[in-house]
Amino acid sequence: MKTHFAIGHKPVRGDLYPDLGRRFLQFDLNHRYPKTETGCPEMKSIVFAFSLLAAGTAIAAEPGLAGYDRFTVSADHRPALMQGSVWYPVGTKTYAGIIGKGPVFKATKAMVGAGVKPGRYPLILLSHGSGGNMDAISWLSSDLANRGMIVAGVNHPGSTSGDSSPRRSIQLEQRANDLSAVLDHLLADPYFAQFIDTDRVVAAGFSLGGGTALNLGGISFDAAAYADYCKKFGNTAQDCIFFTKGGVDVDHLPDAFSADSTDSRLSGIIAIDPGFTYAISEASLQKTHLPVHLISLGKENIWKATDLGPSGSNLAGRLQNVTHATFAPAHHFTFLAECTEKGAHILKEEADDPVCDDPEGTDRAGIHADIVRSIASYVEGLN
Repeated sequence: MKTHFAIGHKPVRGDLYPDLGRRFLQFDLNHRYPKTETGCPEMKSIVFAFSLLAAGTAIAAEPGLAGYDRFTVSADHRPALMQGSVWYPVGTKTYAGIIGKGPVFKATKAMVGAGVKPGRYPLILLSHGSGGNMDAISWLSSDLANRGMIVAGVNHPGSTSGDSSPRRSIQLEQRANDLSAVLDHLLADPYFAQFIDTDRVVAAGFSLGGGTALNLGGISFDAAAYADYCKKFGNTAQDCIFFTKGGVDVDHLPDAFSADSTDSRLSGIIAIDPGFTYAISEASLQKTHLPVHLISLGKENIWKATDLGPSGSNLAGRLQNVTHATFAPAHHFTFLAECTEKGAHILKEEADDPVCDDPEGTDRAGIHADIVRSIASYVEGLN
């Protein structure tokens, strides 16, 4: 089954940003760090560190907040513990904390450490993009939790805020295995396991994370096809530029790039503006029977590396069981959290990429709401 639909209002200018390889600042709550050459393998370098303000800055409990908690994940493929988080519907309330606070992006309030509302809920394993982190996309996790889902994320070592390396980001198998480790952890957790509907476990992700979700669902990548893609698009393929700057030889990619990372416990896949789709193995597509929900951001402003239609990788036309939603006006970075009042000024002052500036007519909050509704509808259909 293939279903395609689009949501949009106004036409979008075709003004793609010409300089997508510029460096971003790394922020935390109190300090400004030097610029760091990191990157988003699909297109840009984004590195923001976000902080959790919880017990030390507790405020009165508020209605309508999702639950939030943290945990550490042990995995054989990682030498150190990974940081994980989980969002969920609230039962017994605790106190409100602020998640992902920083000077550029707005934070999200959550009921930290609250009890889970009795019931069994779909589990979304959410993978952030390169240079991002699990708390940076808390707007999505929170809204999905308030719609009756459990959302678990992890900071992927080697491609997270303050730790984003081209040579480590290309190890796609490790990222997928991170999500499997999160699933192992939650299913073994004496408290959270009882609330998980194991018949509805979905891998989801944005950008590089979208590729991670596809990989976990049984879709693998062809190293030779990726090398051909980089040669074809040259300096317009910012993901290829990012890897090359880090000394990655696209003609000799590591085995972990093409590994089969299938987790048979999955029920579905959600990929938001995913990367690496030009390099997807045709053989793996034929074997993949899970329902896949693709989300594209923008029409005229869609980026070449994330174009899933006939003018791009045509992933939407090659999958056997797919739904494809397009939201516009928007572009790749419309997915990021809403910006603070000073966010755009800070980026301009530092001569960094204008990720707070959306295409003309874009309602970022409205696009976020569309994404949440689209995901919720897909997950409800898994019953």
